[in-house]
Amino acid sequence: MNEALEKNIEKLQALLDTKKRIVFFGGAGVSTESGIPDFRSEDGLYHTKYSYPPETILSHSFFMRNTEAFFEFYRDKMIFEEAMPNTTHSFLAELEKTGRLSGVITQNIDGLHQKAGSKLVSELHGSVHRNFCMSCHKAYPLSAIKDCTGIPRCSCGGIIKPDVVLYEEELPASAVETAVSLLANADCVIIGGTSLSVYPAASFLRFYEGDALVLINKSATPYDKRASLLLQTGLGEVFKKLSLPTSL
Repeated sequence: MNEALEKNIEKLQALLDTKKRIVFFGGAGVSTESGIPDFRSEDGLYHTKYSYPPETILSHSFFMRNTEAFFEFYRDKMIFEEAMPNTTHSFLAELEKTGRLSGVITQNIDGLHQKAGSKLVSELHGSVHRNFCMSCHKAYPLSAIKDCTGIPRCSCGGIIKPDVVLYEEELPASAVETAVSLLANADCVIIGGTSLSVYPAASFLRFYEGDALVLINKSATPYDKRASLLLQTGLGEVFKKLSLPTSL
């Protein structure tokens, strides 16, 4: 680890030790160390080969027109039930217990923050673990989709749809409300593992008006110049070096 990165990690540690309303805003890079591929890196989901681009398959219109093809892709590339929380997930869950982390805002749909023990998680893009019938709205577990072939059907005959936000769909109002409230009241925001190129999720950062904006990402983002602390490296490299602060 180079000297500059070590100093920045020390600065981040100082923020953790003093701030009282920390919010973590994360993307796909949070879960890559759990074996879940991200979207836009060289080996990411958007560089895989299918009959249609993943961006097309993961759209509402494609889901409605080519439902069986959607589920074939979804089962193959979007479900990672065996994945386990990594260093970042676990640290954030423990940081929440100290009372210094107000909550997590995630663009991921894997549920690993909750699996690690985090309680307040705003899932902007939904979760693979929630599924519902499009006709009668009956709730179903992940197994209802994972353990079948073709189009999953409810007992009423309706299609069981994952509660994940597809392209062309609106974000869930409750998740948005929670995210905006967390950011507006934060005294420190840590952004991690996201290119900040997915909207409207990335636009919510405008609600944070503080001066402690930490950005941890391997590649450059549109927010780099706004960050008060920039660490261009993997999340695991940072969080394994941090210590939990004292409880409030």
